[in-house]
Amino acid sequence: MKQTEKVTVTQTKEKTTALKSTGKMQIKELTFIALMGALSAVVMLFRFPLPFLPPFLSFDFAGVIEMIGGFMFGPLAAFLIIILKILLQLVMQGSFSLGTGELQSLILSCSYVMPAFIFYHVRKTRKSAAVGMAVGTLVVSVVAVFSNLYMIIPFYATLFNMTMDDIVAMCNAVNPAVQNALSMAILGIVPFNILKYGVSSVVTFLLYKRLSRPIKNFIQK
Repeated sequence: MKQTEKVTVTQTKEKTTALKSTGKMQIKELTFIALMGALSAVVMLFRFPLPFLPPFLSFDFAGVIEMIGGFMFGPLAAFLIIILKILLQLVMQGSFSLGTGELQSLILSCSYVMPAFIFYHVRKTRKSAAVGMAVGTLVVSVVAVFSNLYMIIPFYATLFNMTMDDIVAMCNAVNPAVQNALSMAILGIVPFNILKYGVSSVVTFLLYKRLSRPIKNFIQK
C-alpha cells in the first residue's frame, strides 16, 4: 500500500508540474501574440502609398508580423494578431474611412496568411513555407480585386457621396493609363498587392528562422 501511495503521489506531482509548465507556456505564447499585435499596429503607422498605383492603397509590413506569428503559434494566433492590430489602430488613429479600410484589412490579411498556413502545417519545411506564401500572395491579389470593386469601394463611395468614376479619376491622376474600373484593377490593385505581399513574403522567409528559434526557446523555459 505504501509503495502504491508513493507512486500515486509521484504521478500527481509530475502531473501538477506538467500543468504548471503548460500554463506558463500558454501565458508566454499569449504575451508574444499580444506583443506581435501591438507591433503590427505600430508598423501600420508608417504605411505609405506607392508611385503610379492607386492612392487609396498603402504599403506596410504588418503582414510580416502576422505571418511569423502564424507560423510560430498557428492560424488562430495570426487571426488574433490581425484583430488586435485593427483594434489598436482604431484606438491610435481612428478610422479615416468609416470602417471600410479596417474591414478590408481584415479580409486581405486573412486571405494572405491562411492559405500559407495550410501549406506550411501539412509539412513544416522552408519549401512549403515559400510555396504557401506565394499562394497566399496570389490569393490575396485576387480577393483584393473583388473585395475592392464589389464591396469596399462602392461602400466607401456611397458613404462619402462619390461614384466609381470619382475613384477611377483619383487613380488616373497618378497613372493616366487607368481609364475605368477594369484597368484600375489590372494596372493598380493587382500589381500593388503582388508587390506588397510578395515583399512581405520575402522578408518573412529571411527572418522567420532567425526569430522563431530564440522565441520558442524562451517560451519553453
